[in-house]
Amino acid sequence: MERSAARRWLAAAMALLVAVFAFGSPSLAQVSDAELTQRIDALAPGSYADRAGAVGALVASGDPRVVGVLQVLAEGDLLVVEETGKVVYVERSGKDFALTDPLTGESLGSVPRGDVEKVRVNNSLRRTLRTAIGQLTLLSEDRGTRLAAAQSILRDADPANLQLLDESLAAEIDPAIKRTMELARAVITLKSGSDVEQIRSAAETVAHSGSRDAASILSAAMGTVPDELRADIQASIDGLARDRAVWDALQNVWFGVSLGSVLLLAAIGLAITFGVMGVINMAHGEMVMLGAYTTFAVQETIRQNAPGLFDYSLAIALPLAFLLTALVGVAIERGVIRWLYGRALETLLATWGLSLILQQTVRSIFGPTNRQVGNPSWMSGSFEFYGLAITWSRLWIVVFALAVFVALLLVLNRTALGLQMRAVTQNRRMASAMGIRTPLVDAMTFGLGSGIAGLAGVALSQIDNVSPNLGQGYIIDSFMVVVFGGVGNLWGTLVGAMTLGIANKFLEPYAGAVLGKILILVLIILFIQRRPRGLFALKGRAVE
Repeated sequence: MERSAARRWLAAAMALLVAVFAFGSPSLAQVSDAELTQRIDALAPGSYADRAGAVGALVASGDPRVVGVLQVLAEGDLLVVEETGKVVYVERSGKDFALTDPLTGESLGSVPRGDVEKVRVNNSLRRTLRTAIGQLTLLSEDRGTRLAAAQSILRDADPANLQLLDESLAAEIDPAIKRTMELARAVITLKSGSDVEQIRSAAETVAHSGSRDAASILSAAMGTVPDELRADIQASIDGLARDRAVWDALQNVWFGVSLGSVLLLAAIGLAITFGVMGVINMAHGEMVMLGAYTTFAVQETIRQNAPGLFDYSLAIALPLAFLLTALVGVAIERGVIRWLYGRALETLLATWGLSLILQQTVRSIFGPTNRQVGNPSWMSGSFEFYGLAITWSRLWIVVFALAVFVALLLVLNRTALGLQMRAVTQNRRMASAMGIRTPLVDAMTFGLGSGIAGLAGVALSQIDNVSPNLGQGYIIDSFMVVVFGGVGNLWGTLVGAMTLGIANKFLEPYAGAVLGKILILVLIILFIQRRPRGLFALKGRAVE
């Protein structure tokens, strides 16, 4: 019932975006403030039908200030003073309500809370309001406002908007908005048109729109179109169904690539430590978890001290997560792992114990519940690419995973540390005899692998719950990727991650998520029976 004054002024500011429409459209007549105030006050009395008529009168005024009033009414936050019938905005002021004129923003004093009542709306009136707001914003200078208005009219498909759409189409130059308007016009024509050729053209427009809802729109129109068009429309529906099957398969491929990028981030650090050092690190998942909690801590600090930097939170968290987890990795290698080389079972048990310690430490500091990590604005939302629905967060994670992969290749092939790591991988004793300090290489390798796991945690915080158990959901999959691709081979890790990701997404619709993972595990076991060294086997010490 109550909204802050800032929010109401924001709604009024948004209304100013449509000023060009108010002055440029010949179909809307300007009215005085006194007349407009009367039309606003007419929103309160009478039935829902009377309020719908009052909304139409406000739209006919063409005044951009009306948009803010209609938005507040649609949210159910517009009130009326019972004694005077004056429609107002309200704000809590002690035990009373402070009143504000919705048209001018002027203060109207205060009244007891019992003296005002909500202007009630129902679902039908809300649809009317959405259409009305669309009418007032369709010719706005702001692209986002016009697009939202076109989508609103498409959703409601009210024949009363047909003339408005024609006027807007003549003035629109943005291709995406114009396509939405043309689709909205076609849907309205299918719904209420009487001319056979116009209906035929509208059906073709819908069929060729590429919209995911095109088939359902045409199916809904089958009951009202002339008989001579039904065969053609049914053929279009069948063609759309075939196209949809192809796009669904491509959508599964995209989901598989998205999952594969996550598996690549989680497994690529493990591929380094496992390949160079032969260490079965069960605490690798906790490095991922520490990276995610670093992101949470950075965002909390920014929220409290510099909210304007929130969109840069991931850029700040990435180097911090890498340094923290790399230092933890070096400490684990120097403190525990170096005493257990050549004793695989003891290493497995020790790192498993370390994973429990790290989980409990984080649980004691941050609590056992999931922590909220927000998406920056540039990672929020989604878009359609032809028939594919793609979220920005997943797309950026795919790009980030490939960037990490390329950076790691450069480190291994273009730096002294990478050369020493490859030498130790191929023949540890010979590398030591040539003067390479293998203990230092081991520590740096473990630190590098752990640091990359921390980067994976930053990325995973954007798509998964951040909790002390975060890493446990990826450790088994990471080992499967590394073993399947070939121990210590980065290209094998990339191919293995993408293969397992795509295979998982194609199996899930038929077998379910759990059974799909079981089938993948069985297939990997059968594959390892034939190729024990994985897809890309290393030569050297790792084979011995």
